[in-house]
Order: sequence, then structure tokens, then C-alpha cells
Amino acid sequence: MDFAETRVFEGKRVFLTGHTGFKGSWLALWLHSLGAKVTGYALDPPTDPNHFTVAGIESVLEKHHVADIRDEQTLNTAIRDANPDLVMHLAAQTVVRTGYEIPRETFDVNVMGTIGILDSIRALEQPCAALMVTSDKCYENVEQVWGYREEDALGEHDPYGGSKGAAEIAIRSYRHSFFPVDRINEHGVRLASARAGNVIGGGDWTKHALIVDAFHALAADRPIEIRSPRALRPWQHVLQCLSGYMTLAAKLLTTNDHQFCSGWNIGPLPGNELPVQEVVEHFIKCWGSGEYVDSSDPNQLPEANILRLCIDKAIWKLNWRPCWSTYDSLAKTVDWYQAYLQTPDAMRTVSLSQIADYQHALTSDQQELTTANSPV
Repeated sequence: MDFAETRVFEGKRVFLTGHTGFKGSWLALWLHSLGAKVTGYALDPPTDPNHFTVAGIESVLEKHHVADIRDEQTLNTAIRDANPDLVMHLAAQTVVRTGYEIPRETFDVNVMGTIGILDSIRALEQPCAALMVTSDKCYENVEQVWGYREEDALGEHDPYGGSKGAAEIAIRSYRHSFFPVDRINEHGVRLASARAGNVIGGGDWTKHALIVDAFHALAADRPIEIRSPRALRPWQHVLQCLSGYMTLAAKLLTTNDHQFCSGWNIGPLPGNELPVQEVVEHFIKCWGSGEYVDSSDPNQLPEANILRLCIDKAIWKLNWRPCWSTYDSLAKTVDWYQAYLQTPDAMRTVSLSQIADYQHALTSDQQELTTANSPV
């Protein structure tokens, strides 16, 4: 995403679900900084503390709706009142282990909630861009060592992953049935989905999340307990993930080209998929002190051992490229949490500073690519 694309959002009306969550609150802040008019729709923040509250996100919103995406009447009214140019759907049950605890609710929120958003877009009966966010867990994981591509089979074995695979199928069904790509000029709805890798960053207090557990342990001066030290994941900073979403959204806003109306992987560059143990070791190094213990249990709930994403499609067709390594991402995450411990009232300033840092990295990376590709 270059600055020409960020200007796309100036003055745009954005209806954002899940804005009280970790990724959603960062996205609301970033969109506002680019001049977008953001209406948020979500339940109350899922944790206490949370990034939405400590960074004062409510004050940057046009409207702040506290409601359930499964509440059809309230959702339809809110989205119609917002009159959006762009809908970005991030509201979800987001935790794998919670999916085992409440499987029915996980499917209800992640599948029927998504369908509720799609039906609300249908009810608008007007052109708009729509980006539905699912997860890298949507793929049927066969423990392959290469990255999953957008055409691979959907439907993970656990309830959370299964719900995300089902959501992707619902999105695809609505696109074919109600928003066909060969008739975009008639209905005007440009619908895409994004499947992101494991997202880390400051302001996350999600239950059962590795980095959150690490922060809590180090802040309390106790060892970090890790469940699956050898599990491999495609780690990326929240701003890197959101830059991918926004790059795709910018395409949907500015063109009726049907190639953008599909599913997209948003993840790190190859080589940034690290095992849990190495992530924790580097987190401790950035923190400046601490230790960890292996608390894995052979009877613990099953999770995938290997997960990689192929992002070739996003690199070549969106001209999007990640610009922070996993090590950079961990350092920025530690910086945010340590700033929170020292100056908790300054977290909007800290968050905006990190957004500026990422935008600068994007610009520098784009200039380097342009120079490298220029004829001699």
C-alpha cells in the first residue's frame, strides 16, 4: 500500500464491524488518520484492558454502535444510516481454544454473523465495496510444509477453523448468487475476503494468545508457559496485516475489475514462519529479561503443528508487500507494551506513532523496489 492508495480513504464512509476488538480498533484509528469517516458496530470490548479503550478509539468514530451482528434489525438500520462506501467486517469469535468451549456460538457468530452482514449489504441495494475478514485457519490443514494457496480446500478440523471455512463458503456463495463479478456494473458491489496469518502487536489482551500470555508473565516477573513450543505459524504485526486489508479495500473502492473480488491471503514473507519457542525467546530478548518453561500437555486440545500461507497472489496482483519481519514485529510489540506499563494514558499517541513508523517503512520499501526495478 503506497500513499496514493491511502488517499483513497479520505472522506470515505466506512462501516467497520468488530471495531472494539484488537485488529478492529487499530484499523479504526488508522482509517481515521487517513481521513475516513468510520462507523463502528460491535459488542463491548472483549477484554479489560483493551486497545479500544486505552487508545481512546471511540472519540475518533462518527458513530459507535454496541450491538450484536446477529441482531438483524439493528444491523440493517445501522448500516443503512451509515450509507457506506466501504464495509469492512472483522467482528468474530477469534480464538481457537474458545471454539472448543462454545462450538455452537462460534459457528453462529462466524458464519451466520457474516451472512447477516452480507444480507445487510443486499438490503442497501446500492454500490459499495465490501471486505470480509476470515482467517488463515479456514484451510483444511494437512500439515503440509508449503504455504496454503487461495484455491486450497477449506474447512479445518476444529470448530473455530471450521467456522471460518464455512464463512468463506458463504461469502463465495453470496458473490456468485447476488453479486456476480460479470455484473458488477449493474449491482456495484465489489465483494472480497481476506485470510490473515497470526497477528501480533501492542494492545492485544486476547485470552489464550501467545504474546498476551508472554506479556502478562514478564510484567509479573514469572516464567512464560508455552503449550506448543514447536508449532510453526505465519506471524505478522497487526499493522502489516491491516495494510494488506487496506490495499485490497483500496482496489475495491477504485475499480470494478472483478479480479479483486475473491479470497486473498495476507501474511508474512516466506521465512517469517517461526516456531513458538523461537518467538518467545526473541520476545524475552526484546523485553530485556525473563524466561520460559515448556508446559505442553499430551492431552491438550489439538491444534495444527504447521501453518504457512502463500501470499504470491497479494504480492503480484495487489502490489502489496510486507515490510516488517517477525523480529521487527516482536520488537514493536514489546515497545508498545512497555510504553503501556510506563505511560498508560499515552497509548493513542504511541499507537499513532507506530502507524507512522509502518507508513514510513512502506514508503521506503516501495522506493527501494522502484529503484531496484528501474532500467540501468
